[in-house]
Formats: sequence, C-alpha cells, structure tokens
Amino acid sequence: MNSITDVAGIRVGHVQRVGDGWLSGVTVVLPPVGTVGSVDVRGGGPGTHETDALDPTTLVSTVDAVVLTGGSAFGLASATGAQLWCEEQGRGFAVPGTVVPIVPAAAIFDLGRGGDVKARPGAEMGYQAAAAAFASGDHAAVERGNVGAGTGAVVARGQYKGGIGTSSITLDGGVLVGAIAVVNALGAPVGLGIGTQASAGEQGLNTTLVVIATNAVLDVAECKRTASAGHAGLARALDPSHTLADGDTVFALATGAVELDRSTEQARQVSLITLQSAAAEAVRLAILDGVRSAESVTTTAGEFPAFRPSGG
Repeated sequence: MNSITDVAGIRVGHVQRVGDGWLSGVTVVLPPVGTVGSVDVRGGGPGTHETDALDPTTLVSTVDAVVLTGGSAFGLASATGAQLWCEEQGRGFAVPGTVVPIVPAAAIFDLGRGGDVKARPGAEMGYQAAAAAFASGDHAAVERGNVGAGTGAVVARGQYKGGIGTSSITLDGGVLVGAIAVVNALGAPVGLGIGTQASAGEQGLNTTLVVIATNAVLDVAECKRTASAGHAGLARALDPSHTLADGDTVFALATGAVELDRSTEQARQVSLITLQSAAAEAVRLAILDGVRSAESVTTTAGEFPAFRPSGG
C-alpha cells in the first residue's frame, strides 16, 4: 500500500474537527507491544512530550504509542488521553497496581487556522485517536491529506495546504521501512515546482513531524541513529528545513520481527546503513505525499489553497 502500515502491527488512527472555529486534530501511531523506539528532535521551535524517555541511556526501551497533534504546546495534552487508553489495555511499563504507558508526543502549530485560537486538541481527542488506531486493524489503508494532525497544516510560509503523507520501502531479506509525516513546514517542497521566496503568511509558526517504522530488530541506539537519518530525508524534501521557526521531530520504531545480517561487523554496518538510507528516502517520499494529498480549505481565518504541481 506504500504506507507505514505495510510494517506488520503498525496501526494509525486519525481524529479531527473542522468548523465552528476548528481546523485541527490528532494522529496516533500504535505499534505492537514491545516495539523499541527513539527520537531525534531538531529545529528551533519544538513542541514535545516525553521525548527524553526515548534516549538510549534511559530505563525503558519500548514505546506504547506515538502522538502527533495540532494545537502547538496546548495540543500535547492529547498525549494524556492516548496514555489513558494504553493503560486501560494494559500496555505500558509495569509498576505496582498498574502500568505506565510510554507515549511520546510532538505538536505542530496550527492555532487559529480555523478561526478560534482556543480550538485545539485535548485528552479526549487523543483517546479517540488511539482507539481508532487499534480498531483499524493490521495493514489498514492510511488516510492521507488533511486529516488528524495534518488537518490545519500549511507549507511554504503559509501559502499552501500541507497535510499527512505516508510511504514504505521494501529491502532484501523481508525488511520493510515505512514513514508517516505531518507536513506543516516553513519551507517549500523540493522538486514540486514552488519556491520559498514568496511573502510570509505563517512564517515563524511551523514544524514537520515524522514517524519511521521498520520490522527489523534494532536496539534503542540503532533506532536513534535511524531517526537521525530520517532528518536527511526531511532536508531533501523541504527547503529550508530545521529552521529556527520549525520544531522538526522524527521518531523511529522497530517492531523486531526480522533479523538483520549481523554475521560479521562489516555485514552489520552494511545492513544498518542500507536500512537507514531507506529510512531517509521513505521520509522524503512521505513528506511529498503529504503535500500532494492536501486539499484546499477555506476557513474564517482565510483561504489556504492546495498545491497542485504541474506535470503530475
């Protein structure tokens, strides 16, 4: 399906609200229990929650859900709802009497794009998105464009609609690498025929969020390196990227279903370099897919035309 859900066990749920001042939403990526994860946060304006827990030096190596949300820092409250859903399912780090789900989150800036600056996601929307992800089932099609966290996204200094895109790449040995991106960038997409020199509409209020998933066996440090490689794909797809006004964040998840060739040190290095190169390309493709999939939206706050590249 050319989607992150080509990776077995990865599920995606979107919840959004449009109208009555709203133009925002939440996307939850729900991996199989036991999935290892890490993150690489770049840019000068990040809005994140629980990303420190994904450092390779910390206690817990697994991730129970990843929340991508609108609403800027306010929208990070949606992670609480996804965490509650995970607790009800028994997903999380076991402690006496309950579990503590590891649910990192990252936000884009879309405040006021529907007309009401206080219309932003909260815990209820996060809970619903987690439940929707679970209900979608394995290998489900992922809705693209202006859904979930991409509902209010814009690109190219606010000139055009952004949105959600996804992709996947198959490697030798049954290894899959997929990505999903929420594209809300200050920069413009590279190779789609628009430049970055137009007048500033939403300059200073941006961010692109990405989740990479693979079925390979990776440890936390290798997930961290994979997330870092994903930023190369982000930079290839958007110009400029990682600016002072972007909070670009890439998560990496490894479900551990397929062993890489680690028979020798050289084989290990080649396997990891190949996978991480594919991760960068999957990110690039997911970002361009998100821009192509966006639809024009007219709101009380203004009109954001969809970008339609000439030549297909």
